[in-house]
Amino acid sequence: MHVRHGSPLAELALCLIAALAPAAASATAQTAKPQSTPDVRSHSYLVLDEDDASVLAARNERAAAPIASLTKLMTAIVVLEAGQPMDEMLTITADDVRGTAGSGSRLGKGARLSRADMLHLALMSSENRAAHVLCRTYPRGQAACVKAMNAKGRALGMKSARFVEATGLSAGNVASAQDLAKLVLAASRYPKIREYSTDPEHTVHLNRRPLEFRNTNNLVKNPAWQVKLQKTGYTAEAGRCLVMQTVIDGRNVVIVLLNSWGKYTRTADAKRIRTWIETQSGYASL
Repeated sequence: MHVRHGSPLAELALCLIAALAPAAASATAQTAKPQSTPDVRSHSYLVLDEDDASVLAARNERAAAPIASLTKLMTAIVVLEAGQPMDEMLTITADDVRGTAGSGSRLGKGARLSRADMLHLALMSSENRAAHVLCRTYPRGQAACVKAMNAKGRALGMKSARFVEATGLSAGNVASAQDLAKLVLAASRYPKIREYSTDPEHTVHLNRRPLEFRNTNNLVKNPAWQVKLQKTGYTAEAGRCLVMQTVIDGRNVVIVLLNSWGKYTRTADAKRIRTWIETQSGYASL
């Protein structure tokens, strides 16, 4: 139907459009406004803006829980602080095999690698026997290594943290997401931890034969991510865990994810957190 300009019907249509415009604008603004927290599926998590030490989002962040192989970040710290020669050759023994019972390993009894290679594999591929031998050969032995791990935790203000061994296989190794953020920041001060934990792959030589290991976190190979430090973990008690120090939208961010039961959920959670931060930044600039 043709509406003649200036007619009463045309004027009524214009009035209706004017009345509906504010409501439409409001609906658009509500759609554009980002959600207040990211859609994280992990049981507990924390997202920290490293630059101003502000918590961007969190849930159950003060609850202590098993941390699986996130333990290896603390193992790495005390091993590096002990100042032992990194080129010293270490041998996997029956003690290391027994101490990591129930977990798979590509390092058989008698395997010899340098302390540097053992640390590299412990951080990058979460090699349990590598972590065990690092602690076993710590000055004055394994008990002294675990004692040093707990002392370091107290020095960092990790009030909920407790360590009983070096690999993370024991559910007795516990910490909160809040305390793990402190551990990530402390570990990031060690260039070798940053380098080894984010290396996509590493080849060692056993009996003169090359053996290639890969990173347990595929995000280190993703060009869309700038991962400066990371560590994954998994046991039945802890679920799937992930900590990362990364850069998102120009911000230095620490992400801690604990007890994620889906195989890919921890990675998906990290991606959802990234999208949420980017959306928040985009909305703030409007």
